Amino acid sequence: MPRPTTAQIAYGSVTVVFSTLAMLLLSRTESGIGVAVIAMAALGLGLLVAMTVPAPTSAAPAVPAAPERVPAQRAVLAESVREPAGP
Repeated sequence: MPRPTTAQIAYGSVTVVFSTLAMLLLSRTESGIGVAVIAMAALGLGLLVAMTVPAPTSAAPAVPAAPERVPAQRAVLAESVREPAGP
C-alpha cells in the first residue's frame, strides 16, 4: 500500500476541519450524538478527498545507464604507469 503524499494529508486535514465547522454551524446541534455524527461525516469526507487527490507521476524519463568504461580506463592507466627503460 503506497504511503499518502503531503498534499493528500494536507487536503484531507483541511477538509475535515472546515467541513466539521461548517456542519456544526449550519446544523446548530447541541447534543453529543449530533456532534459525533458530524465528526464522523467530516472524517469520512476528509478521507474521500485525500484518496481522490492524484498521486504525483514522474515527468522525467528514466536515464539510461552509462556504458561501462572501466577496461578502457585501465588500459590508459597501464600505459601511463610504464616508465621508459633506464640507460
